[in-house]
Amino acid sequence: MFSKTALAIALLVAAGPALADTPVLDRREQNQAQRIQQGWQSGELTRREAAGLAKGQAELRRMEYRARSDGEITSRERARLHQQATVQSRHIYRQKHDGQSRRQ
Repeated sequence: MFSKTALAIALLVAAGPALADTPVLDRREQNQAQRIQQGWQSGELTRREAAGLAKGQAELRRMEYRARSDGEITSRERARLHQQATVQSRHIYRQKHDGQSRRQ
């Protein structure tokens, strides 16, 4: 189990920028993936928390790909993506600071 979670987190960080026309969002996604990885490595996140956060990041990437599927990301789509990134950031913060940890 440990290796699957660690692998999923490493893939998130390695994914890097997904699209060229959303550089701010891409930086946010990469930063959030690094925060998840750091939380896992420090023991602030449990296996289940890290996996759930990784799924949230994957959903954000799927939303970005869907928005770009017609060749352009509209300002409304971009705002929705940034709103979802903010929600994910809040989830990361809450999970890292909820008092649960792998190491007691």
